[in-house]
Amino acid sequence: MTDSRAAVAESDAGPRPTRRAVQAAETRALIVDAAGRLFAKQGYVPTTVEAIAAESGVALQTVYNSVGNKAALLSAVLDAAASGPHSPSNVLELMRRRTAEAPDFDALIAVLADWFLEVHQRTGPVVGLIAQAAAVDPAVDKLQTARALQRLDRYREAAAALRSRGGLASGMSDADAAAAIWSLGHPQTYRTLVGEGGWTKAAYRDWLVRSLAAALA
Repeated sequence: MTDSRAAVAESDAGPRPTRRAVQAAETRALIVDAAGRLFAKQGYVPTTVEAIAAESGVALQTVYNSVGNKAALLSAVLDAAASGPHSPSNVLELMRRRTAEAPDFDALIAVLADWFLEVHQRTGPVVGLIAQAAAVDPAVDKLQTARALQRLDRYREAAAALRSRGGLASGMSDADAAAAIWSLGHPQTYRTLVGEGGWTKAAYRDWLVRSLAAALA
């Protein structure tokens, strides 16, 4: 490949991250992984930022500089669980790709149902931890509210995509459709039906497909 073609290829791929940026990302991932292990083992309240620093093998200030305070660590653990094997892609990027690939209304409903099943299996323990911590830590209470509102806002994109594929024909607004997606796909719904109600994962997904399609047609 000539130098000019190599330059074009590099430009198309975007700028390469610097060594410092790569190291910072690796340090952050190390800290978040350590936080996730300790939160799962000890619970949120007993786990200290100092313990997370020790577990990850970095200085205390590095934890604050890389991720933030204890509530920010919990938020980062949730993000890591949601991304799962798709990391470093974040959830918004991932779902935009999947949405773009869905050719019609039924396919997009399946994308949503598959995603809720996939993500709730990974994030369920963290979401439960957040719910418990929110009762005793105002910062986590704010986090829980902020994340719920973030999901609601992002579902407006899904609503618009469904409309473009023939959905929402009843006249439902994008805001109302986002609220319907938010409610049906809520983590607590999965936790109640599958975790506590004994539903199989297949039954949960089938229910989601039927319910989302009926609400958003």
